[in-house]
Amino acid sequence: MAGETVNLVGEVMRFIDITPKAAFSMAGLGFLGGMLSGFIGSGGAFIMTPGMMALGVPGIAAVSSNLAHKFGKAMVGARKHSKMGNVDARLGIFMVAFLLIGVKLAVFLNEYIFNSMGKAGSNLYISLVFVVLLSGLSIFILRDIFKPNHKNGLAKPTGLAEKLTKINIPPMINFKVANVRVSLWFVAIIGLATGWLAGTVGVGGFIGVPAMIYVLGIPTMVAAGTELFLAIFSGAFGAFNYALNGFVDIRLVLLLYLGSLLGLHIGANATKMVSELQIKFVMAVVIGMSAVSRAFAIPKYLVDLQMANFSEGVARVLDLAATVTLYGGAIIGVMMIVRYIIRFKQNHKADIQCIQPTVHPKRDSA
Repeated sequence: MAGETVNLVGEVMRFIDITPKAAFSMAGLGFLGGMLSGFIGSGGAFIMTPGMMALGVPGIAAVSSNLAHKFGKAMVGARKHSKMGNVDARLGIFMVAFLLIGVKLAVFLNEYIFNSMGKAGSNLYISLVFVVLLSGLSIFILRDIFKPNHKNGLAKPTGLAEKLTKINIPPMINFKVANVRVSLWFVAIIGLATGWLAGTVGVGGFIGVPAMIYVLGIPTMVAAGTELFLAIFSGAFGAFNYALNGFVDIRLVLLLYLGSLLGLHIGANATKMVSELQIKFVMAVVIGMSAVSRAFAIPKYLVDLQMANFSEGVARVLDLAATVTLYGGAIIGVMMIVRYIIRFKQNHKADIQCIQPTVHPKRDSA
């Protein structure tokens, strides 16, 4: 079994061919993912993991390389959010232990499926996780956005969050930055789920951020910043475990960094110019389009595993639709962020002009 694993890993690493076109695509992918990640505290791997798979990178190598990239990017993002007061370090520290357990379980399962079913089986498993969780999450966020529970762009705590904060299951912990007091057990469950998803698809924030917002009642900005703090640990630990069996390609990591650090800077700065409602709307659009993209990709993997019978033309069209939907969703999300920034600056400029006193020329005295 050990020899078989080495051969499979060798096949994966030889399969990745970094051409100039692929290198440019990878850096561009990093920019899109970095900007979205900086803006919503997550979202990078919604684009980067499927994006690498669309470029021919096996799913498990895409996940592991994205985790390695995520580690350094999260350090930059968390530092920036910390300066803005958006990181509850105490909450993050309590979640880390459970986060690492979840990552370890995910790495074990991902490697087992890859060794048993090969590249197509691994891609199918990762895509199914994306579709099920992302589609449900997108619908949940959209329903919350259009509920009449927002005032001036700020969401009121959900009924679930209000109920959980009233459940006194010891030990109860008070988190000052997040301004909540909840049971450690709820924090543990969210940490475990976030770690498992991070190790499975390269990102856990699409569960961690919404769970902190809707389950614990934490403000959106603080949830986004705290998730980036957690991503430092899940990225480093997950990448280390995958690297032990040779699944991390450092070339992919460096190319993603090339674009993502600039995108992350823009996205994090944009959070100071928007409302929580706008952040949630971008999150819903990006997550929803990523789910649709992975759904289009599934038939091809089923054909490769001889579990379905589609014509070559149909499989090719669906594969193209997966790529167009994925990049289309990312570009739409980035355009929405840019539009919010422009609108904020225009309004800010107009406000300054309104408050400036009108200067009248002095009249000569008679």
